[in-house]
Amino acid sequence: MKRRNFIKAAASTGLITSTTLATTNASANSKTIKWKMVTTWPKNFPGLGTGANSLAKLITQMSGGRLKVKVYGANELVPPFEVFDAVSRGTAQMGHGAAYYWKGKTPAAQFFSAVPFGLTAQEMNGWLYHGGGMELWQETYEPFGLIPTAAGNTGVQMAGWFNKEIKSIADLKGLKMRIPGLGGEVLKRAGGTPVSLPGGEIFTSLKTGAIDATEWVGPYNDLAFGLHKAAKFYYYPGWHEPGTTLEALINKKALEKLPDDLQSIVLNACKIANQEMMTEYTTRNQRALDTLINIHKVNVLKLPDEVLSKLQTLSDEIVNEVAETNKITKKVFKSFKTYRDSVKKWTDISELAYLKSR
Repeated sequence: MKRRNFIKAAASTGLITSTTLATTNASANSKTIKWKMVTTWPKNFPGLGTGANSLAKLITQMSGGRLKVKVYGANELVPPFEVFDAVSRGTAQMGHGAAYYWKGKTPAAQFFSAVPFGLTAQEMNGWLYHGGGMELWQETYEPFGLIPTAAGNTGVQMAGWFNKEIKSIADLKGLKMRIPGLGGEVLKRAGGTPVSLPGGEIFTSLKTGAIDATEWVGPYNDLAFGLHKAAKFYYYPGWHEPGTTLEALINKKALEKLPDDLQSIVLNACKIANQEMMTEYTTRNQRALDTLINIHKVNVLKLPDEVLSKLQTLSDEIVNEVAETNKITKKVFKSFKTYRDSVKKWTDISELAYLKSR
């Protein structure tokens, strides 16, 4: 009898222990984790801000609510150009912006957003996902405790809004223009003055004459900012940003604390967001361009071939000089250039040849 009672007690104890463990594991899996995402974009700004919102929503949905991400627009939690530092130090677990904003942190960052006369959106994705670019991006940000990944692309942008016609390269001399990254360095060498401004300050600066010109994105975003009310001439093509990749910055420690499935959800949600933004811009840019031309009577002009040719020459000089800044930048540029020179051969007889025939 004593032996049977002992066995029953042991079995009972084992049952209780197993049940307790199962309950504990289920509780751990259902625990809600809350993350903050800070962005360089104005709150809910079409395309860019809403792209960050969509990414946060996607992560929350894909995780079944286990990981909830709250988005903070520019200046809500931190200023737009402090997003990199905020995520690096853990003030927020995620950030959303563009890598060329962080050239002061590491010059190599610029190659992961937009390079003048560089890769298109399709080519950029090819380099990042299948050409070694993503691994180099992560290596570049590793000293800052960050994991970067692509989270959007605007495609080829517009050259920008100007308060005077650009008929020759001489017209760029003395021009104060909001233009970030390597494009800004090219303008500077052409005799202009590049100005770094967050999106929320562009309209007022252009309207008041604090700057003479600005690039932003393209018709979809430019119309939303009302830039047609501040400048007369709208130029194309976007030589400085042919396929601008937007980034998600993730605090490395925060990501590694997540269970494996949630880590996978975060990274794969970024891939979805990357594709979704490109399709949105392709559709909405055309609609906005129609509005700008037919309703607001905007002068849409092509930059003269002479100007584009000179800008490309200057761009090649600048990019090669930046590549020599340090070891990692040189490594990144070598990979970027090798991929660009290779993929161009296919692009020319596929995409370019088809578009010319169409």
